[in-house]
Amino acid sequence: MSARHSGPAPAAPGRRPRPSRRLVRIVTLVATCLAVLVAAVVVGVRTLGREPSVTLLANWTGDDERRFRKAVIEPFEREYHIRVEYQGSSAENQVLGADVEAGTPPDVVVLTGPGELAEYARQKNLVALEDLIPPGAFGASWATPLADGHVYWFPLKADLKSIVWYPAGVGAQQRAEAAKRPAQWCVGMGSGATSGWPGTDWIEDILLQQSGPRVYTQWARGDLSWRSQPVRRAWTTWRELIGAGGERALVRRALMTPYGEASRPITTVPRGCTLEHQASFIRQKTRWERADGRYEPSARRIPGATGNAAWEVSGDLVALLHATPEAERLIRHLASADAQRAWSVAEAGFSVNAEAQPAPGSAGPAWHRSLAGILIDDHAVHCFDASDAMPPSVRDAFAEATIEFLAHPGHLEDLLRSLDTLNGTPGLTWVPSVCDRVP
Repeated sequence: MSARHSGPAPAAPGRRPRPSRRLVRIVTLVATCLAVLVAAVVVGVRTLGREPSVTLLANWTGDDERRFRKAVIEPFEREYHIRVEYQGSSAENQVLGADVEAGTPPDVVVLTGPGELAEYARQKNLVALEDLIPPGAFGASWATPLADGHVYWFPLKADLKSIVWYPAGVGAQQRAEAAKRPAQWCVGMGSGATSGWPGTDWIEDILLQQSGPRVYTQWARGDLSWRSQPVRRAWTTWRELIGAGGERALVRRALMTPYGEASRPITTVPRGCTLEHQASFIRQKTRWERADGRYEPSARRIPGATGNAAWEVSGDLVALLHATPEAERLIRHLASADAQRAWSVAEAGFSVNAEAQPAPGSAGPAWHRSLAGILIDDHAVHCFDASDAMPPSVRDAFAEATIEFLAHPGHLEDLLRSLDTLNGTPGLTWVPSVCDRVP
């Protein structure tokens, strides 16, 4: 006998019970609420499981990128739990331009050219930084206020350019003799899409050493003609030093050699060249390490130099395009003494943040300590690389002109006239100052 059923009477065979309308509404409402709740939980779990992020574009790739990640990015990610989506490109100018045009720029960028950054600032693509970086940490030539009074960049790393490298054991008299022989200069103009910039470094430095910071500043901000006597003299001095238009094999070597390979003949037997006019970063190249490279001020080897204690400098400059909390946190980190010191040590470069300098008596090569000292010397004049500070169109034409001049110095008048014409193009953005002080 079956157990007694205490619930409602069963329906007749072949018929199903029909729920009430009220019950249907209740069930539907509950199901909807459950679906919404499940969706919210899924979104919440995904959000909690994903770290906030910031995008960063810079030019370090390969070993440089690995060092940058280890020294600068990874400590930031560990401390703030913000993921850095890093993109390294040797063509970062082109990449940034394309991204800005497409409306998808990175949050933070590191560029070498204040001229390019000034143009982005004029187009309202950059965010002012004076509230995000330590006040007074960087000099005027490094964090230049634009016409609107705002600062839009600061240096993560700096280099000295007004120097000449030579192998250990090459005395002053030998260097003086070598400087008079074009074949003894190690010159390489190649650099992919930016070929020619080593030539611009030469002409800029010659102008600075011969004519001083005031003339240099006028020229760098577009107020001095390319056909003026001081600028023309800088070009012709460079021609005499490196033999522009002279021995075909020598000119061909300079034009065909990548700048990073220019020092290769330093270690050959017999030595193929003795002197290299190049920024401080070149000391880390294998050939100069092997030759135990030393440096001296370029003014000692430039004819007509006036000894004005002025140094051409360059830097990797940080700028902000999106003011998200994560991006602002990264800006503060990159401007901090700890990050600046860590990157300087890892890259063997230099910080111009006074608080990021090595402690007195700390370990390190003497050449490195002395170069670092020059970059923060209050008695020296530091002038930013003029072509990097020029509008991009002028900068690029200048680089191309040095290549043409090296092969055909007789074209100088036409080249300078073309550069003057380009200078007069309406709408160009010029950086107001490139030197931290003008005596």
